[in-house]
This record gives sequence, C-alpha cells and structure tokens, in this order.
Amino acid sequence: MSGVMKRMGMIFRAKANKALDRAEDPRETLDYSYQKQLELLQKVRRGVADVATSRKRLELQLNQLQSQSSKLEDQGRKALALGREDLAREALSRRAALQQQVTDLEVQHQTLQGEEEKLTLAAQRLQAKVDAFRTKKETIKATYTAAQAQTRIAESFSGISEEMSDVGTAIQRAEDKTAQLQARAGAIDELLASGALDDASGLARDDIQSELDRLSGGTDVELELARMKAELAGGSTPQQQAIEGGNGAQQQTQQPQDTPRFDKQ
Repeated sequence: MSGVMKRMGMIFRAKANKALDRAEDPRETLDYSYQKQLELLQKVRRGVADVATSRKRLELQLNQLQSQSSKLEDQGRKALALGREDLAREALSRRAALQQQVTDLEVQHQTLQGEEEKLTLAAQRLQAKVDAFRTKKETIKATYTAAQAQTRIAESFSGISEEMSDVGTAIQRAEDKTAQLQARAGAIDELLASGALDDASGLARDDIQSELDRLSGGTDVELELARMKAELAGGSTPQQQAIEGGNGAQQQTQQPQDTPRFDKQ
C-alpha cells in the first residue's frame, strides 16, 4: 500500500510539473522577480529614510541640550558675579547632568549615522543589481519573444502548428466535399442520360432521340476509325472516295450535255 501511494504521489507531481511547465511564461516570471526586487529596494530605502529621520531627531535634541548647557553656564557666571555661589553651584550641577545626556545622545547619533551609511551603501548596491537585472530581463524577454516567433513561423511553414493544422484539415474537408458533390452530379447526369431518372424540369429529350443520338455518335466513331485506317494504309478515306465517286457521276452526267448533237438530214 505504501508503494502504491508513493507511485501515485510521483505520478501526481509529474503531471503537475508538466502542467506548470506548459502554463509558465518565462517573461512573466522575470517580470515578477523584477517586481519583488523593486519591492525589496523600496524597503531598504524606507529603512534608510527611517534611520536618517532618527538621526535628525537626535541632532535636534543635541542642539537643544547644548543650548540649555550654554544657558546654565551663563547663569552660573552671573550668580558668581552677584555673590550667589549657591545659585552658581546649582546651575553648574544642572549643566553637568545635561552634558551627560549630550554625551549619550552623541554616541547614539554616531551609531545611527553608521547604520545610515551602511544602509545607504546597501541600497546603492541593490539599485545597481536591480538595474542590471532589468537590462538582462529585457534582453532575455526579447530573445524569448524572437525565438517564439521564429518557432511559430517554422511550424506554420512545416504545417505542424495547431492553426495551420486546422486550416489544412478544413481544406481537406472542402476538397473531399467538392469531390463528393462532383461525383454525385456526374452520376445524376449519367442516370438522366440513360433514362433511369426522369428530368423533373421537362427539358430532357425522349428515349427515341437519345437512341438516335447514340447511334449517330457510334457512326461518327466508325467513320473516324475507318479514315484513320485508310490514312495509315496510304489509301483514301471513305469521305474522299464518296467525294470522288460523286465527282465521277457528275462528270458522266454532264458529258452527254457537252456532246454536240447532229440533226439528220
């Protein structure tokens, strides 16, 4: 049972693979791959933009902290000038806390700046690969389209394409039907001529006339055959003999007319 199931699974996979090969268009696959690469490039670019936005936000925070630190330093100087050492000490303490925040933000800023540079370089490299893939994709698509067109033309000339096969089948059916109609028409003419069928139009000749035409045609054939035999034998044809015989009789008929008549004295 296990062997049967494995065999059925193999047959199913083979059928599915064949169907997929028949349905797959390499041009569509290339376009889909190119689309996925563009989507990946867009994600990398969005990552670069997000990192750059975070870096810019840190820069704004650093500027604000540095501005507050400068302000606290000025306040400490003024407090010392006015003899308020306690205020000066408070101002310097706050300034020291701000400086620690500035240091931490500067470390984060440098980290983000490094990540931004890496992502920017990766985006540039990916952009170059996508451009190269696009060029190669268009070349492969053009080559595939040309090969497909050449194959169709060759199949059309050889008559093995589906379209030309259908055309050839239609032509063969038309020729067979035409031959069948011609044979049927000839058979009907022969039956009408022999009298086996009646002409419904009433234009057909009667049987007596048909028999006379047949005998007349046979006589013409016999005369033509006799003429050809006479020519081969070197003699005169029956027509010539009939003509010569007619001329002789005419001469004999005309001769008494040409002979002078003498009256008896």
